Formats: sequence, C-alpha cells, structure tokens
Amino acid sequence: MWQWILTLDRILRGQTTQISALREDKFDIPIYGMAVIIQTLGAIYGLCMGLFSISPGGSGHAMQIIASMLKVPALFVCTLIVTFPSLYVFNALVGSRLLILSVLRLLLASLAVILAVLASIGPIVGFFSFTTTSYEFMILLNVFVFTVAGLLGLAFLLQTLHRMTILRSEASATSMTQPSPPEPEMGPLEHPREHVLARHVKTVFRIWVIVFGLVGCQMAWVLRPFIGHPNQPFTWFRHPDSNFFQAVAKAAIKLFS
Repeated sequence: MWQWILTLDRILRGQTTQISALREDKFDIPIYGMAVIIQTLGAIYGLCMGLFSISPGGSGHAMQIIASMLKVPALFVCTLIVTFPSLYVFNALVGSRLLILSVLRLLLASLAVILAVLASIGPIVGFFSFTTTSYEFMILLNVFVFTVAGLLGLAFLLQTLHRMTILRSEASATSMTQPSPPEPEMGPLEHPREHVLARHVKTVFRIWVIVFGLVGCQMAWVLRPFIGHPNQPFTWFRHPDSNFFQAVAKAAIKLFS
C-alpha cells in the first residue's frame, strides 16, 4: 500500500509523465494498486460528502454515509468502464503509440488525480456540512468540487496524451538521427515548450473530454442520492426522472431565490 501511495505522489508531482520517462516507455504504474487507491480516496470523499445527513440540516439517516462511501468510488469505476473504449479509439485516431494497457494505466492515473483532489477537499465539504442547513447549497458545493477535481484530472490526461503525441512525431521525424537535447523537468499540468499540438488532435481530445464529462454527470444522477434529502426517507437509489443539469439548475434557483 505504501508503494502505491508513493506512486500516486510521483503522479501528482509529474515524475511519471516527464517526456524523458515517456520516451523510454516507463509509464508503468500498477493497475491494481491505482484501482485500490481510487477506491480508498473515493470512500474518503464519500464519507465527507455523506456527513450532511447527520448534520442539523440533514435527513438524520446515518446509512447515507455508508451509501456515499460506496457510491463515489462506484461513480468513477462505472464512468471508466463506459468511456474507456472511446478513449482508446480516439487515442489511436491521433496516432499515439499507447497500447490498450497503457491507455488503461493513463486513465487510472487521471482518475487517481481526480480522487486525490476530491479527498483533499473532503474536510472542507465536511466542515460546511455541519455549518449550514441548506441542502441546495451542499448540492452546488459538491458539484463545484467535482467540477474542479474533474478539470484538473482531465488536464493531466490531456497533457500526458499531448506528450505521447509529441514522442510519436519525434519518432517519425528524420531529425531523430541526432541526439535530442534533454527536456527540462515539467509539472504534470505544464504544457511542453516549443511544441504545438495539431488542431485535429486537439479537437479529438476535447471531444472526448466533453463525452467523459457528460457520462460522469449522468452517472452521478443515476447513482443518486449522495447527500440525502432532509425531507425524504433514506433510499439507496431514487426513481429516474429529469436529468443532472435540470436538478442543478433547480437547486441554484431555489438557493438564490
């Protein structure tokens, strides 16, 4: 477990996605280890998310905490299962040399970044759970936290895919007959200098990011409730109606009206 935590630390510091390491095909994070880390971090955030249920403004059902601890990891696992095939196909279309196992490792690393951000903000969510009685505010707060974490994780994914595409271009260029100058150390979200990604590659990656975001939002709607409505009994799942975006809009209108 400690080795998996150290691997996550290297991912967050950008050590696993340096161009020098990727050039030598050293993106070899443990699949099982990252899966365990994702489940653990998701359960931590689910715990903080579900605390509102036992707060003065909550539903009073402690089972909601356990449900949230199970549902947050399930949300990311289900989203991974649904979107993984499309990422592999999109990745192949732009000429990346990542094989299917490497694509899986990369997506797991991106999810680990998302969950690490979520778990780090979890105590703040727990703090607001006991200092407000507004159910709508807690919905919007969690949507905001998930959005921030998702954007950071997807930025990590796109930058790594960008670097992989650069290496693909280098491998096919005749200039590779001469030694390449050493690349400077970069953070995981830092854009490689003096490299421009082709417009069609950017378009393909951005389309996939939109697809991933839409799937994640609707998956969260399918798995709700995560917080627990104060005026409704505890339930593992609610009857499907409306959609994620309508629910967020209604919460915002009710909060600010």
